[in-house]
Amino acid sequence: MENHNNYPAPSYPYNPAYGYPSGPPPPNQYPQPSAYPPPNPGGQPVYHPPPAGPYAAFPPYPYYQTPYASPPLNYHYSSAPTSPLPPPSAHHASDYISHPYPYHGYPAASPSSSPPPHPHPLSSSSSSSPPPPQPNFEAYGSFRYGSFHYLHHQESGRLQPPDAHPITPPRDSGDHSSHHHHHQGNVSPICDSAHSEESFSSHPPLYPPIDDHLANMHLSEIQTRPPSAPASPPAPAAATGGPHKFYSGPLPVTTTGTGGKHAHHHRFSWWEGPSSMMEYHPPSSSIDNSMQLVPVSPSKTSLKVLLLHGNLDICIYEAKNLPNMDMFHRTIGDMFDRLPGNLTSKIEGQLKSKITSDPYVSVTVAGATFARTYVISNDENPVWMQNFTVPVAHYAAEVNFVVKDNDIVGSQYIGTVSIPVEHIYGGEQIKGIFPILSASGKPSKAGAVLSLSMKYTPIQQLSIYYNGVGAGPNYIGVPQTYFPLRRGGRVTLYQDAHVPDGCLPNLTLGNGMQYVHGQCWRDIFDAIRRARRLIYITGWSIWHKVRLIRDDNSLSDYTLGELLRSKSQEGVRVLLLVWDDPTSRSILGYKTDGVMQTHDEETRRFFKHSSVQVLLCPRVAGKRHSWMMQREVGVIYTHHQKTVIVDADAGDNRRRIIAFLGGLDLCDGRYDTPRHALFRTLQTSHSDDYHNPTYTGSTTGCPREPWHDLHCKIDGPAAYDVLSNFEERWLKASKPRGIKKLKISYDDALLRIERMPEILGLTDAPCISDNDPEGWHVQVFRSIDSNSVKGFPKDPRDAMHRNLVCGKNLLIDMSIHTAYVKAIRSAQHFIYIENQYFIGSSYNWSQYKDVGANNLIPMEIALKIAEKIRAHERFAAYIVIPMWPEGNPTGAATQRILFWQHKTMQMMYETIYKALVEVGLEDAYTPQDYLNFYCLGNREALDAGEAPDNQPITNNPQGLSRKSRRFMIYVHSKGMIVDDEYVILGSANINQRSMEGTRDTEIAMGAYQPQHTWSKRLSSPQGQIYGYRMSLWAEHVGFLEECFTRPESLECVRRVRSLGEANWEQFSSPQVSEMRGHLIKYPVDVDRQGKVKPIHGFETFPDVGGNIVGSFIAIQENLTI
Repeated sequence: MENHNNYPAPSYPYNPAYGYPSGPPPPNQYPQPSAYPPPNPGGQPVYHPPPAGPYAAFPPYPYYQTPYASPPLNYHYSSAPTSPLPPPSAHHASDYISHPYPYHGYPAASPSSSPPPHPHPLSSSSSSSPPPPQPNFEAYGSFRYGSFHYLHHQESGRLQPPDAHPITPPRDSGDHSSHHHHHQGNVSPICDSAHSEESFSSHPPLYPPIDDHLANMHLSEIQTRPPSAPASPPAPAAATGGPHKFYSGPLPVTTTGTGGKHAHHHRFSWWEGPSSMMEYHPPSSSIDNSMQLVPVSPSKTSLKVLLLHGNLDICIYEAKNLPNMDMFHRTIGDMFDRLPGNLTSKIEGQLKSKITSDPYVSVTVAGATFARTYVISNDENPVWMQNFTVPVAHYAAEVNFVVKDNDIVGSQYIGTVSIPVEHIYGGEQIKGIFPILSASGKPSKAGAVLSLSMKYTPIQQLSIYYNGVGAGPNYIGVPQTYFPLRRGGRVTLYQDAHVPDGCLPNLTLGNGMQYVHGQCWRDIFDAIRRARRLIYITGWSIWHKVRLIRDDNSLSDYTLGELLRSKSQEGVRVLLLVWDDPTSRSILGYKTDGVMQTHDEETRRFFKHSSVQVLLCPRVAGKRHSWMMQREVGVIYTHHQKTVIVDADAGDNRRRIIAFLGGLDLCDGRYDTPRHALFRTLQTSHSDDYHNPTYTGSTTGCPREPWHDLHCKIDGPAAYDVLSNFEERWLKASKPRGIKKLKISYDDALLRIERMPEILGLTDAPCISDNDPEGWHVQVFRSIDSNSVKGFPKDPRDAMHRNLVCGKNLLIDMSIHTAYVKAIRSAQHFIYIENQYFIGSSYNWSQYKDVGANNLIPMEIALKIAEKIRAHERFAAYIVIPMWPEGNPTGAATQRILFWQHKTMQMMYETIYKALVEVGLEDAYTPQDYLNFYCLGNREALDAGEAPDNQPITNNPQGLSRKSRRFMIYVHSKGMIVDDEYVILGSANINQRSMEGTRDTEIAMGAYQPQHTWSKRLSSPQGQIYGYRMSLWAEHVGFLEECFTRPESLECVRRVRSLGEANWEQFSSPQVSEMRGHLIKYPVDVDRQGKVKPIHGFETFPDVGGNIVGSFIAIQENLTI
């Protein structure tokens, strides 16, 4: 997101949920579940884990690295062999690869505890009896907040619950195979539709208010025993010694006043002793015969709030006897029933497909949705058989399965199944058939049930995170992503648009080589100039007047527009894919520049009569979304990717593909160097490129806004994935719409490189050996949905082939978030982040938990630090953000962003402080010994002989800035470095807009050098990523010190913080002085208890105003999170 703060606040609310995809590691990377014991108060039955781990019987999982072809572009993409799986079929079980699935029901208690029999008997309870039918597995995907894992599938029959229970569903008649066939034909296709339009106001909150209880909770409650101890789920809060109870549905809450517990008084589904549970063996079902119906009974209980940090493996099988929520269509159908028979039969077929519910299931924890099934149209007995493996980092009392009916204007609430967290906490798999309860706690319909299974694996048992990245030749990168890990490439890392020679100190790497500071815009200029076949560019903004070279008189006069136009005249295919700012228009000669000043219309007009093809690409919702949703998507969200793709010399008269990506748009305001001048370049390199949107009115004599950014070049197989992204987006954007259908199509603008023998394809791209110290392994990630690309499957059941997640009538690639979570969880020593925004994990804020900023990144960082504190190990996180978001710092949108940012900081510091208290280190260390936030700023004194500004001093931001000669350096970076061995760079901010996948479209890459990792060297790696971080620190601090080579050390943390505090003193002083370093400790005060407050006397930003910790001003939420 660029400067979105100037948008007026729309009047319509929108708060889609959010979740997080992940995937399973390769076989044997999940250890057998031994141990993650929760609290087990005395007197409670102890449950033993299943005899084998949940993954023990899984075959090796095929990480799909399919030969990629973007229809109709069919050049081959090399990857691991694939095992394409057919779509589900109810009639031929042989269509599926049969994988044994060891079901272990809720384990029985130890004999000493004398518990009642459980309704979910162990599948191994009798050695003589044949095992129950095992469901077949197929790799499959999930909702946009879920992930692709395995798909359970088998023939489905209607459930036959016991007749004795008053709320059991009626017995169905009819052939089950025909019923299932009906399912397969009614899955909602994914085609030209927009993101979720969930209506959270359609039913009451399902979660107890946990704020007061978290204050007394200790993280160590979840780790009171060593990992080797047998797993046991926590006992119910009320230690009565009675049977275990299970609840389903929304829980009306009355807090009991005891820490970590909630009292609930209502009718819920539950299971306990034989007095209330009948044996149930369905004669024919899509679920194996060990599945049991969980009846409803009045109950009273208390639930514990516990920390879920790890992965949830969930399978949603099917639902039965759902209510018909489309009452209007049913009423119309009843009217036609009164018509004469012939007329009725003719109309009946047209109405039949519109007379019942279109159900789907959302899975929520602590108010955040993280998994969802696809929509099945017109079915009261839907069969999903959909599996999810999703990361969680939530304090919660329950996991809720919310069943909804999809409607054109939103969704209708049907009911909920709620499972207490304490029942899954010991690692056992819960599997059963649960009544679906309405908001009142009563069944949503007689016999309405949901079949599901769930298992929790704590992070301590996920060995995929044990050894950082690149451990061994079989390392596959981030699993379950659209693009696989590509081996044997080269990467060049850039800081700022240009680094003049001698601007930064020389750095020696571990192999004795010198680190080379890249010159980004010069390299892009040279790559464009040397292209012979194609130049493809995407951008949030592309300005034809920008000059890429400004320190070479022979090239300084070239503008980007002139360069591209000259290349197109040489026969090079030049395509520009630019976000279409809806506020910029050119209609009948009337021109508007647009609120965002992206120059999109101006650039289009410049190339209008050339062979350069420009597509202005609006951010659109799907055709089936409401007008309100379409307007929101089109006005608020953007296409935010920034890529340049060209062909380059490969030797022997062959060409290869290289790609640039990151945070730099080719537009005004972006050109800068590590010096970040304020005034000194206004008459030279920035004479025609002044940019500072902070001021309104005259900017004469005012400082420019310095710009800091990160970018990279990919040379090797992964560059072809960046090319694929462009092709998919171009084909979607060029599809004629409306009156444009009368115009010429752009579909033939893309070169078919598979038909051009001189251009190497992916399989022929040169690769570097893993043993080459300069080799890289690279993986491309995205945040994007099927409304913005062509080539995603229309049937959601086929999404697993591409590792996509299901949204509401669309498919989503949200692998950037997956990559961040994987990298943070794998970190062993330190994390260094530079990002334009830092907002997330709102489900764990002290207030405004439901704002919807549900990405896991801040919470994962805080929990990583807490984990290291408990292990008495050092760890540090450095986070660099702008001093304020670009634009007017007193504006409503900017203040709201700062407010959410403050809430995020507060949550993280409080989590760290609690961990210090748990291990008794709160007096020895402070939260800032582990986590620190920084910003960048500069101050220029007058040069010798320079005359002072003669303009009158005015009491406004312009006048005060001219007097103080200071301004922030705008941090536009979007990158993270982990342990000096792994780097993520791209266009994605750390906020909901960039991470969700249905809002701003983004692209990023994650990369490492296999010869420069901790697992390879058994010591601190000092490859190119190390050199890149040290170069960034030299730019920000102004020099390098030996302690900077050990960023996790307490010495380094405190030294960098002291330098940042000194720079703040210099920046905020009334005395003007030249700043040597630019790194400033973010201007808030963090006390020893982790409370974040404004610094006394500096509650607002110097010169420009605006509360530093923000303010809560009513404004459209989705604009600011």
